[in-house]
Amino acid sequence: MKTFKRVMALVMVAALCLVCFAACGGTKDETTTAPASDGSSSAPAADGAAFKIGSTGPLTGEAAIYGTAVMNAAKIAVDEINAEGKIKFEFKGEDDVADGETAVNAYNKLLDWGMQILMGPVTTGSSIAVGAKSYEDRVFSLTPSGSSTDIIDGKDNFFQVCFTDPNQGTGSADYMAENMKDTKVAVIYRNDDAYSQGIHDTFVKEAKAKGVEVVYEGTFTKDTATDFSVQLTAAKNAKADTIFLPIYYQPASVILKQANDMGYKPTFFGVDGMDGILTMEGFDAKLAEGVMLLTPFSADADDAKTQAFVKKYKEAYGDTPNQFAADAYDGIYIIADALQKAGCTPDMSAKEICEKLIEVMPTLKFDGLTGEGMTWSKTGEVSKAPRAVVIKDGVYVTPGK
Repeated sequence: MKTFKRVMALVMVAALCLVCFAACGGTKDETTTAPASDGSSSAPAADGAAFKIGSTGPLTGEAAIYGTAVMNAAKIAVDEINAEGKIKFEFKGEDDVADGETAVNAYNKLLDWGMQILMGPVTTGSSIAVGAKSYEDRVFSLTPSGSSTDIIDGKDNFFQVCFTDPNQGTGSADYMAENMKDTKVAVIYRNDDAYSQGIHDTFVKEAKAKGVEVVYEGTFTKDTATDFSVQLTAAKNAKADTIFLPIYYQPASVILKQANDMGYKPTFFGVDGMDGILTMEGFDAKLAEGVMLLTPFSADADDAKTQAFVKKYKEAYGDTPNQFAADAYDGIYIIADALQKAGCTPDMSAKEICEKLIEVMPTLKFDGLTGEGMTWSKTGEVSKAPRAVVIKDGVYVTPGK
C-alpha cells in the first residue's frame, strides 16, 4: 500500500509540473506579445539581449489620441527593427494622462521595469515634468512630440523629434507672408499652456517682422475653454479673415463649431496640436473643411515610405496615422540608428548608454517620415522644416492638390 501511495504521489507531482510548464511557457518562435491594457508592447530578442525602451503618454483622457498614436506607431517600428535582426528592442508604454505628476510616476515604473532609454513623454507638460528626473538619473530621452524649448533647456540628455514651438511660430508667419499677403490675422491662444504661449510669442514677433497684420489677440485658460464667443466676436469686429490657433484640437473643435454657429467663416490656421481633430469623437469633421495647419507629416503623401507606413498602421489599428504616430515611428528608428553608431550593447547601463548617445546625436543625419536630412544640435533641438496642409473632404492634402 505504501508503495502504491508513493507511486501515485509521484504521478501527481509530474502532472502538476506539466500544467505549470504549459501555463508559464511559450513557444520558441513567438516574436511579439499581445499589447497590454497600459499600452505596453514587447518584441524581445530570442536570446533576451534587447534594449529596453520605455514611453509615457496619454492613453486615457482628453489627449488620448496623441498617446495612443505614439504607442501604436512605436510598436510597428519595434517589430520591424526586431524582424530585421541588427538590433533588438523591448518596448513598454505607460499611461500618464498628459499630467506631469502622473508622468513622473509612470517614468519611475518604467525604471523599475529596467528601462534604458526613454522615447517620450508625448506631451510638453509631461516632458517638462519628467525632464529633470531623467537628467538626474542620466537616462537618454527622446520625445517624439513634446515641442517646447523648456523641455530641452539645460538638459544634455533630452532631444526632440518634432520641431520646436518657436519653429512652428516662425513657419506659420513665413507661410502667411508668402502665401496670404493681405490677410488680417486674429490669434486665439491658451495663456496658461507653455506650448500655446510659446508658439504665439514667436508667431506675433515674426508676423510683425514680415509684414503680416495681426489685428486681434485673444486668450483663454484650461478652465475657460468652453466658450469662445467673446474672442470670436472681437476677431470678427476687427475684420480678421484668418484666425491663427496655436492650440490643441479639443478647444479648436469648440471654436470651429461656435464660429460656424455665429456665421463667421474666416480661414482657420493651426499647428501640430490640432492634428487629431478629424477623428475626435462627437466632432462634425465637416466643420474642419478648409482648415490649414503645419505638420511634418501628411498621410496622403505619395512617397513609398509614407504609404507603406500608412498601410501597415491602418491594417493594424483600423485608423489613419497622424503626425504624432509618424514622429514616434521615426523616434524608434532614430534611437536604433544612434545606438548602432554609438556602439552600444544591451548589457550596458542606462547611464553608459546615455553618455554615448549624447555624443553621437549631433553627428546623426536621419531620413524619416517627418523629414529628410534631420539633424540635431547639442542642445537637443531638431532641424527640419514644417509644411502646410489643408483639410479637404475629411483628409489632409497639400495646398493646391
